Amino acid sequence: MARAALRWGVRDLAKNAGVTATTVSRIEAGKPAFSGTLKAIRAAFEAAGLQFIDQNGGGPGVRFLRPKLPKHAHLGSGNSRLDHTS
Repeated sequence: MARAALRWGVRDLAKNAGVTATTVSRIEAGKPAFSGTLKAIRAAFEAAGLQFIDQNGGGPGVRFLRPKLPKHAHLGSGNSRLDHTS
């Protein structure tokens, strides 16, 4: 779910976490992993702006820490909407 939220492929996650794509695939298939590997993967997700949330009645999940804005967007001065520039 976290990888999908970022629109990352297996290779993207592997590169950002400093592990191999085979390792990511194995973990996603439910195979065991070293705790250091899992910490590196979590750190990569968090560095990309995701926050892990505990089970709160709806189950555990992830969310973005802050909204991702398009590169060409900026917040207007005092407006509650986004001002887009070309």
